[in-house]
Amino acid sequence: MVVTLCEIALRLPAVLSLKAKRSILKSLISRLRQRFNVSVAEVGEQDKWQTSLIAIACVSVDSVKAHQLTEQVLHFIENDGNVEVIRISRQIF
Repeated sequence: MVVTLCEIALRLPAVLSLKAKRSILKSLISRLRQRFNVSVAEVGEQDKWQTSLIAIACVSVDSVKAHQLTEQVLHFIENDGNVEVIRISRQIF
């Protein structure tokens, strides 16, 4: 069993309020959960308007599948027009 944890720092350049930020993140998190069946949560920068830190965790039978799923999730986030990826931190257990 392999567990992958990925922390992603995001910038939300068009956001002008916490309400708008939460709306964008709620939508992104929901789409990630539905499409990839991963655990996702905002884990930092909750009080800042234009930045956020989300964590994604997935469990897989082998490391190749876990890596592929993580890459798909990251590609999906990078192609979202509302957010910009600043930093990515990955851990495999």
